[in-house]
Amino acid sequence: MTNDSESHDSESQRATDLGDEAEEAVTVPRSRIPELLHAAVEAVGGVERPGQVRMAEAVADAVEHAEHLLVQAGTGTGKSLAYLVPALAHGDRVVVATATLALQRQLVERDLPRTVEALHPVLRRRPLYAMLKGRSNYLCLHRANEGTPSDEGEGLFDPVDALGGPTGKLGQEVLRLRDWAEETETGDRDDMSPGVSDKAWAQLSVSSKECLGATRCAYGQECFAEKARERAKLADVVVTNHAMLAIDAIEGAPVLPEHGLLIVDEAHELVNRVTGAATAELTVGAVNRAVKRAARLANEKAVDQLQAAAENYHGLMETAQPGRVEELPEYLAYAVTAIRDAARQVITSLGETRDKGLSDEDAVRKQAMASAETLHETAERLLEDSEYDVVWIERSDRYGLGTASLRVAPLSVSGLLREGLYKERSVVLTSATLKLGGDFNGVAGSVGLPKETRLPDQRTPGDNPEPGFGEDAVPHWRGIDVGSPFKYPKQGILYVAKHLADPGRDPERPDMLDELEELIGAAGGRTLGLFSSMRGAQAAAEAMRERLDHRILLQGEDTLGELIREFASDATTCLFGTLSLWQGVDVPGSACQLVVMDRIPFPRPDDPLMSARQKDVEQHGGNGFMAVAATHAALLMAQGAGRLVRAADDRGVVAVLDPRVETKRYGGFFRSSMPEFWYTTDRNQVRRSLAAIDASAPPVRPVVKRG
Repeated sequence: MTNDSESHDSESQRATDLGDEAEEAVTVPRSRIPELLHAAVEAVGGVERPGQVRMAEAVADAVEHAEHLLVQAGTGTGKSLAYLVPALAHGDRVVVATATLALQRQLVERDLPRTVEALHPVLRRRPLYAMLKGRSNYLCLHRANEGTPSDEGEGLFDPVDALGGPTGKLGQEVLRLRDWAEETETGDRDDMSPGVSDKAWAQLSVSSKECLGATRCAYGQECFAEKARERAKLADVVVTNHAMLAIDAIEGAPVLPEHGLLIVDEAHELVNRVTGAATAELTVGAVNRAVKRAARLANEKAVDQLQAAAENYHGLMETAQPGRVEELPEYLAYAVTAIRDAARQVITSLGETRDKGLSDEDAVRKQAMASAETLHETAERLLEDSEYDVVWIERSDRYGLGTASLRVAPLSVSGLLREGLYKERSVVLTSATLKLGGDFNGVAGSVGLPKETRLPDQRTPGDNPEPGFGEDAVPHWRGIDVGSPFKYPKQGILYVAKHLADPGRDPERPDMLDELEELIGAAGGRTLGLFSSMRGAQAAAEAMRERLDHRILLQGEDTLGELIREFASDATTCLFGTLSLWQGVDVPGSACQLVVMDRIPFPRPDDPLMSARQKDVEQHGGNGFMAVAATHAALLMAQGAGRLVRAADDRGVVAVLDPRVETKRYGGFFRSSMPEFWYTTDRNQVRRSLAAIDASAPPVRPVVKRG
């Protein structure tokens, strides 16, 4: 355990230690929010920003008037404190849901401890906080001590032996996990350093369906996941992730404690994360695993029925062609029906063995039951043929060479969010990129807030709607942009290479590679290359390695964290990659002075879900291209452009090597979605600017390789 993690856990544990000794929560008047914010900013060693004050006051207003709020807060605003201070001042429990582990750790290990101490004199108490994740993120002590249910139908087995023995890589990882189980206080996978592979972790963790339950498990009193839930129940601030929020709000499974305020940070990611949580798949591997897991405890007839259904499905998926399935063909519907019915028979059979009291086999039964129930639910959903779902066939190496799977996802999550997110409490959604094309309505609509219920950005006397929540409450919301402390027109240039040919489907673009070579040369390295496909990134890396002396790092050739560390430490280095580099990379200073986007990152034309959503918008009279494809691309480009300026003295160029941003009608939508950099299409001007920035940049200490 790190000291930070120990600090987090001990602070969370105060809920148990203090109990009733903590004073009753005090609601601090809104007029004192600036004063409290000032104290919190000083406590973390930051600098107060006008936008930060405005955001904090807007959050307090939203809570007071039972409204919802969208806040665009640019990089450097200090939005974490801007929502934590009014949340703590309100006195009710708050849940903060984020998309990334980095922000969760920042909140729990830095922002919250210091803010709590700073506000203590006014609040007359120290609010408690805790982090809560899904059960599979915590190590399972039952599996660590008793073994893992075997997929070969032989009950519990030692995962070390199954994974190649104690000398094999996976076996060593499992042994290290067991040792870690004896010393960790949280059991949280993210607290383990160095970490282990997904396969090793899967041996010693369980899903919520596989869990025996605290009352039936011999380790229930020590369970890491249960302890985390208990801490969350006692905490004033619960930090969680978007996936947990989706389960709580959409699936009707209350996994979060009751709370009076929900803050969704990194809200630009919410739709994707909720879509992912609401997506199901029927894979050949999953059906085969269910057969093996049921073999020991279910009756032979039920297992044989599922085995036959699995073999039939496997044969069909071997030749299935990828793409959207608007209606399951008869032969495929028959195969899915067979799986559903066989899974139901297995579930019934497993329930009968439970009634016989075979308690020593609970872990085996729970794993088998979880697999069968998941199969049944997914098959049932596929057969429903709901107009609100999209079904498609996907081929992936994950499922074995030559084998495809069926996937099903919601056509839209806006309705799900509107029904599940806004009826019980005020919701604040914030990000650096919520205004696309200069307007909030697109993002607001995607998260379930219709433009018809939008209130004026600025509150005025007499505009207060009837406050309150409940089934019939109207989700009134406001949208505000508090700006950024950075002077974007003076710190950055947005350059569009208008002279290049429009990119086609072929990743080979000789003119683009020539342009990239010249730009990197003018910048002296210092380049983050953002590509719309891995093929494009690989082709560009190969070409630049042949043409330039600069070191070119490529995503996938090392861990992302190590690549970013090396990029940040060596000013002559360039880093090329795809989707995960467009968001979340934080490299302030002279190591990153040129951000290149090879093309507008439109979704693939054959993407079943995106194309279905686009078609649905068009059928309802809207512009499907702008509402879906362009919005998706604009969000990524806004995030990508945000990689350039991360500090007050950063300077550089965002270069878009796709002339359509200048030449097409929709180009203005993309330009207005990005920071307000100085704009140009003059290639010579950009080269001179890059050379001048490079000449004035301070040296960066190169990476020193050890060992």
